[in-house]
Amino acid sequence: MPADPLKLGIAGIGTVGAALTRLIARQAENFARVGRDIRIAAYSARAAGDRGLPLGEAAFFADPREMAARADIDVFVELIGGADGVAYDAAKAALARGLAVVTANKAMLAAHGLELAELAEQTHAPLAFEAAVCGGVPIIKTLREAMAGNRVRRVSGILNGTCNFILSKMETERLPFDVCLKEAQRLGYAEADPSFDVGGFDTAHKLSILAALAFGARIDAEAISVEGIENITLADLVAADELGFRVKLLGVAAATGHGVEQRVHPTMVAKTTPLAQTMGVLNAVTIDGDAVGALTLVGPGAGGDATASAVAADIGDIARGGAALAFGRPVAALTALDRVSLQRHEGGYYVRLSVLDRPGAMAKIATRMADRSISLDSIMQKRTGADESPYVSVVIVTHATTETSIREALALTMQDGFVRDKPQVIRIERP
Repeated sequence: MPADPLKLGIAGIGTVGAALTRLIARQAENFARVGRDIRIAAYSARAAGDRGLPLGEAAFFADPREMAARADIDVFVELIGGADGVAYDAAKAALARGLAVVTANKAMLAAHGLELAELAEQTHAPLAFEAAVCGGVPIIKTLREAMAGNRVRRVSGILNGTCNFILSKMETERLPFDVCLKEAQRLGYAEADPSFDVGGFDTAHKLSILAALAFGARIDAEAISVEGIENITLADLVAADELGFRVKLLGVAAATGHGVEQRVHPTMVAKTTPLAQTMGVLNAVTIDGDAVGALTLVGPGAGGDATASAVAADIGDIARGGAALAFGRPVAALTALDRVSLQRHEGGYYVRLSVLDRPGAMAKIATRMADRSISLDSIMQKRTGADESPYVSVVIVTHATTETSIREALALTMQDGFVRDKPQVIRIERP
């Protein structure tokens, strides 16, 4: 006897919700392969009406919380967004009722993911969130299921398409940050207030989820050191190009001798690596496992169709009865990671200084670096022919050192009086 259709309640008929309704209608034959038809039984939006979408006879609910609590559905699909408020309340109501929940809401998961996962365990209801990180890139399933035979040592990635678009455009078209940001806003890649994206906070939310999956840990978004791309200049990108690097906003979670580092910041990445070659609005994540080595997934990190594809994948898993524990293991088995201060980070550094063009200035800077046991890999000095300023731009690349050492050396250098303006410091990730 054929199984009953899997009945969905979709909360939020925006870009992703609309794309999902069309995808379900378009891929009905593919969904049938999982053994159950998929049907949209209810939806919640700001106003009733099918908007030209294939909603059929789906019931309308003005309040998604009411839909979660009362609708005749099997799966509550949360596409509203926001860490708290309606999305959080509705997801809780659905899980408490024993309904499966599929969400694309990384902010809610970063803030309340463990609580929701515990509730899902109590009511034996799946909680799935493939679309919450990197859109159409199946990174959640890869970490939670495909990497079961590996001890993950490191996860690093380009997790925000807006920042990647801006940095790519700055580099390829030699345009300043402000111009590229306005273009990203014009194209719909950046919000009117872009601070959540360019400030690195969106990446941090996503990284907290990946770190939990990679290291069997409790989500701890507060443990992540966050820097955005607002201060990256065209001069930095030109220098990076000459040195064989590209600048990317990376989220990195890496096992160290002190614990697991979790950090988001602009990073110089060697051009030969897959992350450096990921341009435009694409996302990419590299997982380093002890058995498989380095595995990189690249694809569209946002957009209606790409995100709807990830939501549909979760729905398909639920339909076939194969949904896994939200974080790959019971919440009680997740460990609390030691918070590792960024000051303990070890690696290479790019430093750009505006240095007084006077004999002895560079020697003094080099001495300050040597005093902190910092070995220099290269030094570049640049002055344009028309520049009559007494200061020149100097770029220093160091060998591996600690964050504390480089910061102390630069603080002393500033005190010496040869350098004006705050030094530009970008961490280097070696392959």
